[in-house]
Amino acid sequence: MSIGQHSVAGRKDSNEDFYGVIIPNEPLLTTKGVAAAIADGMSGSEAGAQASQSSIRCFLDDYYSTPETWSVKKSAGKVITALNRWLYGMGHELHGTHKGLVTTLSCLVIKSNTAHLFHVGDSRIYRLRRRELERLTIDHRVRAPGDREYLSRAMGIDIHVEIDYRALPLEQGDVFVFTTDGVHDFVADKALIAHLARGTGLDETTRRITQEAYAAGSHDNLSCQVLRVDTLPDADEHEFYNRLTEVPFPPELAPGMVLDGYRILRELHATKHIQVYLALDTESGQRVVLKTPSVIYSDDPHYIDLFGHEEWIGKRINNPHVMKVCGESRKRQFLYYVAEYLEGQTLRQWMNDHPTPSLSEVRRTVNQIASGLRAFHRLDMVHQDIKPENIMIDDHGTVKIIDLGSTKVGGLEDIATPLDRDILVGTLDYAAPEYFRGQPGTNRSDIYSLGVIAYEMLTGALPYGRALSERNLRRVHYCPAIQVSPSVPAWVDAVLKKAVHLDPARRYGLLSELTYDLEHPNPSLAQAPARPLLERNPVAFWKGFSLILLLTNILMLYYFSR
Repeated sequence: MSIGQHSVAGRKDSNEDFYGVIIPNEPLLTTKGVAAAIADGMSGSEAGAQASQSSIRCFLDDYYSTPETWSVKKSAGKVITALNRWLYGMGHELHGTHKGLVTTLSCLVIKSNTAHLFHVGDSRIYRLRRRELERLTIDHRVRAPGDREYLSRAMGIDIHVEIDYRALPLEQGDVFVFTTDGVHDFVADKALIAHLARGTGLDETTRRITQEAYAAGSHDNLSCQVLRVDTLPDADEHEFYNRLTEVPFPPELAPGMVLDGYRILRELHATKHIQVYLALDTESGQRVVLKTPSVIYSDDPHYIDLFGHEEWIGKRINNPHVMKVCGESRKRQFLYYVAEYLEGQTLRQWMNDHPTPSLSEVRRTVNQIASGLRAFHRLDMVHQDIKPENIMIDDHGTVKIIDLGSTKVGGLEDIATPLDRDILVGTLDYAAPEYFRGQPGTNRSDIYSLGVIAYEMLTGALPYGRALSERNLRRVHYCPAIQVSPSVPAWVDAVLKKAVHLDPARRYGLLSELTYDLEHPNPSLAQAPARPLLERNPVAFWKGFSLILLLTNILMLYYFSR
């Protein structure tokens, strides 16, 4: 990135504009990107300068303080929303008016190969591409009598704020121009293009743009900031694959072997995709689990990418109901990762041993899984493969999610790679129906999987009688749990039905809602109107309808034969 900036008070006594930009070092450059913003304190407010400065400083500081697992949209959106509430509250507290701390705010985050815009007010962001200037923001102004204009939307003017958001693909050489109204109300687009095309330094370019606005009679503060994209992240597949394979796959391991200070004790689990070993850390004396990739996939970049993500995700989640992934205590010579060792059994094994668990046992299990999933959702992650085989119950009865390989991370989804990660994930019996429709997973997808587990624990069956697929989605119907297992209370059945609804919008939106309703009968669910027989059981409907037709025909034949 190249940057140019200039701001002066102009014909005003003080400057209430403010701007800023941060280009962080790695790893934040990759995980959070470059952030820039401009603000114009409202002249009619009590503390416009304080509002604009606080907005820029807080946005840039707080954006980089959000979890790197969060997407740009979620990170910046939450920061701006919180900032607006703070400005509104401080304006009332210090100045006793809704016009206390009011400012415009226009922000740009450049992450990977995408530009993310967030905008409130009438500051502007333009993009110059191949000598074509495009305004990317809309002025939030209203016209009043006497040809006067006022801001219709601004930071700090109301406790709630509506934020304009756009995401745009980047090209090398793109130039982004930030201006306040003291500049863009007096400098035409053609003049902006001419200044940017002169080839002078960007600081000099921004100075000349503000000078032209002043010469044209601008009576406001004059601020201009320019960002030029000089290079973009390399998305070349060959180089991407080379980065993935910098560390080689480990050799085949056997008891007694030592790998980077870990003595292999025995193999715990092995499939064609992965090997899991119990090992002893010779430095700490602690028993740990070593997870190694299968050499069959040593030339598969998708596989290696997912394997690396599993460790990256595990290091960022700290929850008693999620398997802990250990940090690197020493340099590794091979590709593997280390996790805590759990003594116990999978939920699948437990369900086989307890085919008719009590409702309280099911609640305890579901609550603990929900607690683990909540840690994912708070970090803008969706697990995408919740099933009994991926859940452990240790010897103390603690339930833990142990497989992270299919997790979707909002922050990583923003980073462009040559790999196509848009693939169906999860296990068919527990995968949410939206995956079969080609829709992205959300927290409601995990809630669906958890609802299937709860249903299966109580009934020993699946809620739709079989695994879902793209072909049968329109034909399947919910099988009431109370019909499969009469011991299931009707109000619990209503909870399960909502949790596994085929339409994500009609499912629970939060895990806490599901767990609460599993412990407290919800009258709104119990009072839901009964569906017609045709919707509940179309086979029974048509059988009954055919029987009625048959009886009608017999009666008619009898009548006419008399």
